[in-house]
Amino acid sequence: MSTGNVWFPVLVLVVAASTAGSAAPQGEALTAQDRAEIQELVARYARALGDCAAEAYADLFLPGTGYFASNIRGEVTGRDRLIALVRSERHCVPAATPAANAPAQPPRANSVPTVVLEATPAGVIGRADLGTAGSYVDEYARTREGWRFRSRTVVSRQEQAANLTAHDFAAIRRLAGTDLGQFEDVYVAGADGVKRFRTSGVALGLSPDGVTGRAVVKGDGGRYDDVYVRTAAGGWRFKSRTYVPEGSGAPTAPAGNTGR
Repeated sequence: MSTGNVWFPVLVLVVAASTAGSAAPQGEALTAQDRAEIQELVARYARALGDCAAEAYADLFLPGTGYFASNIRGEVTGRDRLIALVRSERHCVPAATPAANAPAQPPRANSVPTVVLEATPAGVIGRADLGTAGSYVDEYARTREGWRFRSRTVVSRQEQAANLTAHDFAAIRRLAGTDLGQFEDVYVAGADGVKRFRTSGVALGLSPDGVTGRAVVKGDGGRYDDVYVRTAAGGWRFKSRTYVPEGSGAPTAPAGNTGR
């Protein structure tokens, strides 16, 4: 890693409105049943991810607009991308050259974090501590099919130490233009030569200068390398945006887990 642009993965143990549903009314008190159902949603998330059940994982998010977000994954919105995300997870990728007569692997442990829930004027939110990995910050929506994730964001310990929140990252992604459809999804070839999903929109990191961003321009092949800073008024602005033409050097993929 360079000191000028630190791109780091997030290790996670395991684990948005539509016509099909809507958020809980503003200020509504959560019942014991609501809390139990949301905790079960979190448990289903852990099971689906741990078992590489990509379709079941995608079904836990609000259709069309529900998203998962982390620094290296960007903002992963929509069923197809969510499925691709799970299929690209390291434990879900088949070994390129499995050893002959290799013993069967034991089932993957699905650790389920407990969420602390709060009904706010903006809707129901949840936070789950992930130890050294950081935390989940969730937004939920009630649908006809039950509770679903409006969003699930991983905030790493490094990001927490820098006083960054899920709200900050959402604001930065909006500033960068990730919701304008101008950036390519990034796919990276694995050891087996198969290209798998890596990032949607803007991948974020930390540097001494501020929060960094990197996004590949759609239909262009070039990319933006950004640095964002928080202003005195509290809003986020560009400190710099540098256009890097195609062929000027591809970003180096960090080692380790990709964050989920």
